[in-house]
Amino acid sequence: MRVWLLLLCCLASLPARSEQVIEIPTRPGVSQRFLLLEPTAPARANLILFTGGEGLLKLSADGELGAGNGNFLVRTRRRWAELGFRVAVVDAPSDMSRGLLGDFRESPEHATDIAAVSDYLRRGAALPVWLAGTSRGTTSAAAVALRRPDAADGLLLTSSIDAGRGNLARLPLERLTMPVLMIQHRRDECRASHAYNLGPVVDRLRADAPRELMLLDGGKNDGDPCEPWAWHGYNGIENRVLDLAGRWMLAHGRR
Repeated sequence: MRVWLLLLCCLASLPARSEQVIEIPTRPGVSQRFLLLEPTAPARANLILFTGGEGLLKLSADGELGAGNGNFLVRTRRRWAELGFRVAVVDAPSDMSRGLLGDFRESPEHATDIAAVSDYLRRGAALPVWLAGTSRGTTSAAAVALRRPDAADGLLLTSSIDAGRGNLARLPLERLTMPVLMIQHRRDECRASHAYNLGPVVDRLRADAPRELMLLDGGKNDGDPCEPWAWHGYNGIENRVLDLAGRWMLAHGRR
């Protein structure tokens, strides 16, 4: 597969780590762009991050994010690298310039695109690949893992969509045989991700595979309840979430 490396830029504050913009062909006439971060120490796992909303980062060739900067997973991407993950932050593919509209997150095309990213990461480091989504990104992570189980070794689902369009309870989660960690803020007020609605989602997960639901509290709740600076986005408790998630994921890697 031909790969175009668009940019390598060293971060002044993090001299031992770099961010690269990578663009790879995935489907006929379609390419997938993502931001790749390498850890400072030897990598322990690969990690693909899915933003919420319409899944649009507007990632430029020089590494600028035109959207999604505040998203919980996007804004913590460097901390994930510090924990030992090779991190790929995925944008919408080239044929979805307006974002992941409709049911695209559940589509075979989306799964094909992300499987290509997973393939790229495995070629760079033969390590487990985790798919991590937050808010509507949880739909992407779960749906891709179901369609292309070869593309993932585990799932991290934070602020899961548990009501309305794209909610996880309508997916055949019982088919997942990989480890699944769910993290939710107890006081999340977003209408599509209330903690008390998670029962049907958790019940669909297989009991014979590693699974855990962590309910957290604390932090700050600012602005729209579905936006990243509310409890929905773990405002003020980011490091706590990442430390808990990172330890669990590295302990349950399958490769």
